[in-house]
Amino acid sequence: MDLLRRTKEALKRSREGVLGRLGQLLERPRFGEELWVELEELLLLADVGVPTTRLLVESVKEKARREGLTTGAQVQRALAAEIEGLLRVDTRPAPPSVSPLVILLVGVNGSGKTTSVAKLAHSYKEQGERVVLAAADTFRAAAIDQLRVWGERAGAEVIAHQPGADPGAVVFDAIEAARKRGAGVVLIDTAGRLHTKYNLMEELKKIKRVASRHDPTAPHQVLLVLDATTGQNGLIQARHFAEAVEVSGIFLAKLDGTAKGGIVLAIAQELKIPILYIGTGEKLEDMAPFDPRAFAEALCSP
Repeated sequence: MDLLRRTKEALKRSREGVLGRLGQLLERPRFGEELWVELEELLLLADVGVPTTRLLVESVKEKARREGLTTGAQVQRALAAEIEGLLRVDTRPAPPSVSPLVILLVGVNGSGKTTSVAKLAHSYKEQGERVVLAAADTFRAAAIDQLRVWGERAGAEVIAHQPGADPGAVVFDAIEAARKRGAGVVLIDTAGRLHTKYNLMEELKKIKRVASRHDPTAPHQVLLVLDATTGQNGLIQARHFAEAVEVSGIFLAKLDGTAKGGIVLAIAQELKIPILYIGTGEKLEDMAPFDPRAFAEALCSP
């Protein structure tokens, strides 16, 4: 799989918009002080955020001074290297060989959570794994039906109860079913909105406790699904979820739908949560593992 090509495709709208001007800016054969002002403006417009923008610009500016960089191409390479370094957030160690691998997906309604569950299921199925999906968003009847549809498309069994049922009971039954059927992966779809933020976060904590009854180390991953098109609001969401549950990584959905792909940098720098997957389209196969180098090259190249 060509990660650079797929990442460029996912960033197509961003590269046609604000970030396309970034590539043009760095094509200049020579530059002066105005380059740093324009670079800062473009990064802010791309939703990189003030703290991360300042960090990037100052780091590249210092490197240019220290190493005597004089061309836009040299600055482009320096910026790509800084972005790659910023995106290389330490990931939580991979769980030991466990079965089933239990992955909890969290995020607000509308973020693309259920679709992301299906994409992960499809990816694991392609790797030869049997997958069970837990319909733990019992708050909305439509969510259960939606997961059933996606589960059928992905070839994964869906464990569901009636709308309004206890989400913890759904998770317990899903893990139990996976064990009995020899499934290697359990993906848990959760509610993104309850009556208050407090209720939602307490529900997620309860689901984690239920999963740990089967295996004290479960859930083995907690993936926060963020809608890339929400920009800085995504950063606020990430903070709330990170406070409530130990988020081990981010699935950045709808990256192909935003002209402001810079939110990726703000998330990595300000929250220190690694981005593990990106959504590159609407089909089941439209996802890719996140690669910092491919992302930095796609972002900075003309």
